[in-house]
Amino acid sequence: MESREFHIVAETGIHARPATLLVQAASKFSSNVTLSYQGKDVNLKSIMGVMSLGVGQNADVKISAEGDDEADALSAIAETMSAEGLTD
Repeated sequence: MESREFHIVAETGIHARPATLLVQAASKFSSNVTLSYQGKDVNLKSIMGVMSLGVGQNADVKISAEGDDEADALSAIAETMSAEGLTD
């Protein structure tokens, strides 16, 4: 299992548009991908799960991936986070 921590800098946090893009990025991989925030873990392939966390600006989140393509999954998700201006 690989994991990575991210600090959310976007004013709106992880709202609908970036959440959708993160779900789409995670869904391209066979690995199980989990988003953790304030002691809650959700499947990053579930838009409802991601939105239910209500991740706002200045939040610290952890994304974990476990499976055959876990490193590639984390790289793609990190790239999406950066491209969407969610992290610095």
